Amino acid sequence: MAQPLLEARRLTKRFGHVRALQDADFTAYPGEVVALIGDNGAGKSSLVKTLSGTIRPDAGQILVDGSPVELSGPLDARRHGIETVYQDLALAPDLDAAANLHLGRELYRGGLLGRLGVLDHAAMRRSAVTAFAELGVDLQDVGAPVATLSGGQRQSVAVARAVAFANRIIFMDEPTAALGVLQRGRVLDTVRRVRDRGICVVLISHNMPEVLSVADRVEVLRLGRRVARFTAADTTVEELVGAMTGALDAEEAGGAIEGDGTAGAPDADAPRKDGAA
Repeated sequence: MAQPLLEARRLTKRFGHVRALQDADFTAYPGEVVALIGDNGAGKSSLVKTLSGTIRPDAGQILVDGSPVELSGPLDARRHGIETVYQDLALAPDLDAAANLHLGRELYRGGLLGRLGVLDHAAMRRSAVTAFAELGVDLQDVGAPVATLSGGQRQSVAVARAVAFANRIIFMDEPTAALGVLQRGRVLDTVRRVRDRGICVVLISHNMPEVLSVADRVEVLRLGRRVARFTAADTTVEELVGAMTGALDAEEAGGAIEGDGTAGAPDADAPRKDGAA
């Protein structure tokens, strides 16, 4: 197998007395969709925030292309080609799709006007049309406010923004949550197109059938650590749920289970915090 694009080794993160991550591992390879699954409180959000530079681990190592890196913040992660699409999308509803695509990366007019901070709306619109077309996103008017778009279209705008600037890896947190069947299908088609461009997609989802329909691999977190890895084509929803809950042992999983998931688990009487989800 190719060298991992992104790797976490024994990451630990505490929030007070709560251990959100305890010796957590994770591996992502170029040009794949890898699903990250786990029950509530398993550590998924903490792991994603750590790997996208939002929070810093207390211990452990993050590697990009096999070399250790320290991610001081989201901008630092972006410099390594890592983008994140959060569940709330982080879109500006009153701005149009083209402006949202370039949010924080606006294009300016040339010469004096550019030095005065005058935006090049025409160039941003052309860039947006190209970006959406490459992903098969159907927007009749890229100049329409995002607030007027459907849920699936807004999700596609957020994905397109990440794809436009990510050249390595994209984390997608519950990208089809609250979408209808047709819109979910379109978003998953977009995920496949991103993978086919050689970009790794890390899909965080609670929808197991959806995970198996689009993922190449699945990594399972439980109690703050990775407990299992599966090839999506060779597993079932029942096996994934069993690994998430601890009901599946190593023999039943064909050796996919890495441990019993209890070592380093949060204290049973410790109150959980939102940041430890």
